[in-house]
Amino acid sequence: MTRSAHLSLASGSQRQDSTAAALLQPEALRQRYGRARSQRGVWEPLWQDCYDFALPARRPGSPAGRPGQTAERLFDATAADAAEQLAGSMLSQLTPPWSRWFSFQPGRDVPQDQQGAMAAELDRAAQLLQAQFDRSNFSVEVHQAYLDLVVAGTACLACEEAPLGEASAFRFAAVPLNDLVLEEGAGGRLDTVFRRQDMSLETLARRYPTLEDQAWFVERRKREPDARLGLLECVLPAPLPLQGHVYAALLEDASVDDASAMLAQGCFDQTPFIAFRWLKAPGEIYGRSPVMKALPDIKTANKVVELVLKNASIAVTGIWQADDDGVLNPANVKLVPGAIIPKAVGSSGLTPLAAPGRFDISQLVLDDLRGRIRHALLADRLGQVDAPRMTATEVLERSAEMARQLGATFGRLQAELLVPLVQRAVAILQRRGEIPRFALDGREVALVLQSPLARLQAQSDVQSTLNWLQQVQALGPQAMQAVDALAVARWLGRTLGVPGEFLIEAGEQPQGQPGINPAVDPAAGAGLQQMLQQLLQNPAIQQGASI
Repeated sequence: MTRSAHLSLASGSQRQDSTAAALLQPEALRQRYGRARSQRGVWEPLWQDCYDFALPARRPGSPAGRPGQTAERLFDATAADAAEQLAGSMLSQLTPPWSRWFSFQPGRDVPQDQQGAMAAELDRAAQLLQAQFDRSNFSVEVHQAYLDLVVAGTACLACEEAPLGEASAFRFAAVPLNDLVLEEGAGGRLDTVFRRQDMSLETLARRYPTLEDQAWFVERRKREPDARLGLLECVLPAPLPLQGHVYAALLEDASVDDASAMLAQGCFDQTPFIAFRWLKAPGEIYGRSPVMKALPDIKTANKVVELVLKNASIAVTGIWQADDDGVLNPANVKLVPGAIIPKAVGSSGLTPLAAPGRFDISQLVLDDLRGRIRHALLADRLGQVDAPRMTATEVLERSAEMARQLGATFGRLQAELLVPLVQRAVAILQRRGEIPRFALDGREVALVLQSPLARLQAQSDVQSTLNWLQQVQALGPQAMQAVDALAVARWLGRTLGVPGEFLIEAGEQPQGQPGINPAVDPAAGAGLQQMLQQLLQNPAIQQGASI
């Protein structure tokens, strides 16, 4: 298969195997897709409700005959506003644009004397990878994926290799939930992905140039130039003893035989479809979202606002009654300023009725509902800081609270989104020869996340180390002799994400600049705690913990 046969296959190792070919039979793939599609059906009504109230005008998996909610039927925007804020906060806290949110460090199996030179090389590779992310459409597409994640609990980001000559080596796309059918593998990850979409014949010809050589496609294109065909893309774990994932793209059209329906097949070292979830319950495949948790309050708040608006219209125009005395015709009465309404002598004419509702009670109920919605969608945790300045203690306390709120979710996103995304991107650049080849397995090279949310744990570790140093200092100068100042400085640099070229590893001390040893220089050990105290109070270091 040539590189132009399928764009995303260019980033995978194009190896063929009889076992993998047997797995990629069109009929077997269609049957497996049908079974997985039927299992997804139980989630579609719930997804529809979530999108109706949090992201209206979206139609993911709408059941047949159900038109879905429209913007005209929405009266309260609390859920939509909070969902957008949460998605934006996740973008800035997990994958901030134009900011390094990951780094590479030598693994645990690398000898100590080789870590210094290796760290500098890995830091350059991380800078190049970050530059590729910044030049691509990553920030735009991942934000859309975060919206799906917040609303429906499940999202998918496609990472393909861009053609040579483009500004970035990557091309990202947020896959709509309506196009996705997922299966969970033995490891608990969404490693089986089916994406079905309708494509025009022109788009199919550009994506799969081999179609131009098939007579049925050329004839269909002449006869029905505006026709659209269903395309089913399948990514499955490769059968043993193979590694990676197998890929197949086939047409879903009854008039096309199986031989012509198979458009492309091959293998990937890293899957191009990265599916991830907010959280999940045992035994479930698709994730649960914060909008699902707040859905009863969202529906109730929407109904309360609707009733309040109706009550307000009654308060403005009023409800009137009139005697049917044959003189007053209510159909001809217009309630406008300065109007003169005739009435018979001795009749009551028009009499206003008292309004049936109380606005104060409705407002109390509505305030309580909106508070619970914003709390469920973390708008009160991840929002902007009201106070112009906060002390270091306030920053740490708020950071600890945010870490507690998002601890489980961040752990899942790290395993299902961030790590597979970096592995996929590294595989593309290594295949192009733009960065050196290394195994991102923790033993040779370790991936360290440096996003603001990931740095919360680093702040906690640094704070624990500071507390330990305070206790050691309280024991006296002899106890401080057990502290290796250089080792603490190196650990502090790695924990706070200092570039590798700034650190001098053990055994690489330049001659003429001996290291500080607290046993020889007790003053240096005594001043270590004060140095760390000043570093922790530095706003630049606390920036990772700020909201």
